[in-house]
Amino acid sequence: MFSWSAIFENLPYLLEATRFTLIVSVFGMVLGLLFGMIVCAWRLSSSRFLRNFSALYVSFFRGVPLLVQLLLAYYFLPFIGINLPALPTAIGTIGLCAAAYIAEILRGALMAVPRGQEEAAVAIGMTPATIWRRILIPQALKISMPSLFNELILLVKVSSLVSVVGIVELTRMSQSLAAATFRPLEIYLAAAAIYLVINLALAALGQWLEKRMAY
Repeated sequence: MFSWSAIFENLPYLLEATRFTLIVSVFGMVLGLLFGMIVCAWRLSSSRFLRNFSALYVSFFRGVPLLVQLLLAYYFLPFIGINLPALPTAIGTIGLCAAAYIAEILRGALMAVPRGQEEAAVAIGMTPATIWRRILIPQALKISMPSLFNELILLVKVSSLVSVVGIVELTRMSQSLAAATFRPLEIYLAAAAIYLVINLALAALGQWLEKRMAY
């Protein structure tokens, strides 16, 4: 028989683990956005070396499963003498992986900005840095906003993979509680509801930002 009490009794544990899901997802997205801008600039650079290096970077992080990347980071960093706790390792790996996708999202958005705007900015004497800061990046972010929030929602879901490096996030906690209580249906339904609430909130935030940036 379905047991609501199994959900309510274990809800505090699930919410505590959700904290790590959100930390990994949000900080991974922030790191991915910052580094993704840099990789995008390299992809559009006039330097052949930077273009080739960034293309190799994007190919690696899009071509290797995130689970393998997490395991590589977890074992490779200590091998070269860098000992980091599991949480920064997971955030860094997810951020670097997200940067590859975000760089391509931003590159597509930048290519959608009419060339005439950049040419007009050059004509009135704007420096390249000013053109990027005041014209290209704001418009690229506006165009790419739906795709960026889609990426953030994906990060929330793939954050369950960080359990392989020892972080007890929502999915890992659900597995432990299901095994301890013998109530897998109730526990996994509760976990699914938490994921759904988080992602619906992110989707609503994305739509709100889209409307604000449309004016």
